[in-house]
Amino acid sequence: MHSHNHSHSDDASGVLRWSLVATLAFVAVEVVAGTRAHSLALLSDAGHNFTDALALLLAWFGVYFQSKPADEVKTYGYHRAGVLAAFVNALALVALSVWIIWESVERLRNPAPVSEIVMMAVAALGLVVNGGVMLALRASSHNDLNVRSAFIHMLGDALGSIGIVIGALAMRWTGWRQIDPGLSILIALLIVWTAWGIVREALNILLEGLPRGLNLNGVIAAMRGVDGVLDVHDLHIWSLGSSTRALSCHVTIADIPASESDVVLHRLNHVLAEQFHIFHSTVQFEHATCAISENGCAIPVSAEEGEGHRH
Repeated sequence: MHSHNHSHSDDASGVLRWSLVATLAFVAVEVVAGTRAHSLALLSDAGHNFTDALALLLAWFGVYFQSKPADEVKTYGYHRAGVLAAFVNALALVALSVWIIWESVERLRNPAPVSEIVMMAVAALGLVVNGGVMLALRASSHNDLNVRSAFIHMLGDALGSIGIVIGALAMRWTGWRQIDPGLSILIALLIVWTAWGIVREALNILLEGLPRGLNLNGVIAAMRGVDGVLDVHDLHIWSLGSSTRALSCHVTIADIPASESDVVLHRLNHVLAEQFHIFHSTVQFEHATCAISENGCAIPVSAEEGEGHRH
């Protein structure tokens, strides 16, 4: 399992590095073209792409730290480095969108002439670059929030490029200069929309909320359905990182020998892994003969019979 994760991290790291180089090169093209064409939409999109370059850089750092093993200080490892990077990326996007809207409102009041041909050419190039980066990141984005945040950044850029092409055509046909700053406002709103989901999920992980896609009562019901389990309480489920879940709980079982409790523990771990993709669990066994208090079993049991761990 470790070698598989290491290979996955290496693949994602390589894709992120090349994506960063391509995005920075395109930002330079957009800044030059936007300045010469007097297009606020292109300059706004350049700002969006520059933030995406930052996102890719932070995502690369996140993947690097996630691959580092646990140590004496970071006993859980560095899984949340990528989540923290995704959270910073999303906040940066929101701040950028505020600036874009401010500049767009000023341009709506005083519209300037724009070169539609340059807008269309650069936006078409952007669609190719962003589309290629999206395809490269797609495989790694399913299981990693950090990489998925970078993927969503690229998706927003691709949609923005399409909007700029359409806007340039509309300006060429109608002569309405307000279309350029209007497009900038739409791009800003698109930025906020793409960033909100990342902010919400990253905060949920950082605040140790229930992982996305899990139902607490469903997990309890599945665990109670395991042979030998009488009850489950004090259940906590959280995310160590974007794709690593952890669980701790107290499980009441009959007063049985330690060898039989090991069988129950194996069944529980199998259910948690197969049904809920939880591979890091700590289970505290309590015997039915114990006096159950609010904090667990009031009568101490031996270490062999009292706890089960899975890492």
